[in-house]
Amino acid sequence: MRAVVDTNVPVVANGKSAKASAKCVQTCAVRLRELTERGRLVIDDRWLILKEYMANLRSAGQPGNGDAFLKWVLTNYRNPERCEMLSITPTNAELTDFEEFPTSPALSSFHEDDRKFVAVSMAHPDHPAIFQAVDAEWWCLRNALQEAGVNVDFLCSDDMRAILGGM
Repeated sequence: MRAVVDTNVPVVANGKSAKASAKCVQTCAVRLRELTERGRLVIDDRWLILKEYMANLRSAGQPGNGDAFLKWVLTNYRNPERCEMLSITPTNAELTDFEEFPTSPALSSFHEDDRKFVAVSMAHPDHPAIFQAVDAEWWCLRNALQEAGVNVDFLCSDDMRAILGGM
C-alpha cells in the first residue's frame, strides 16, 4: 500500500478535530498504523508536506497517534522501503500551485494549501490514494478530483455526509 496523507488525518488521529466522530478518530489511527507497518508514505522532496505535519502535530502533553505518525515519518523519510520522496514543480513563488496539479476548471478554486498533496499523488507513476479525513472541500470536490484522475480515500465518509447534510 502506498499513500499520500493529508495533514487532517494525523490531526484527527490525535483527537484534535471537533468535526470527527470517535469512529473517524479510530479509523484514522488504524489506517496510519497500517501504512507505517506495511506501506509506503509518498511525500515531496521540498518538505512542504513534512513542514505542514510539523506545524500541526506534536501535541502538548501525552502524544497521540498522529504524533506517533509524525515521529515515524521523521525517522523514515529517507528510507525508500518506508517513504518515497518525489519532486513536484511549483508554478508560483508561494509554493502553492504545481505543474502536476490537474488543470480541470472544476478544481480551479481548490484550496492552495492542499494542492501539494494532489501534486505529489499525480507526480507518482501509480497515483497513490490520498488519505483524507474531514475536510469538506475535498468531499465537495470529490467527483471533480476523481474525474481528474486523483484517487482520494475518504476515511470518514459517514462524518462528511453528516457534516454536509447527506451530500
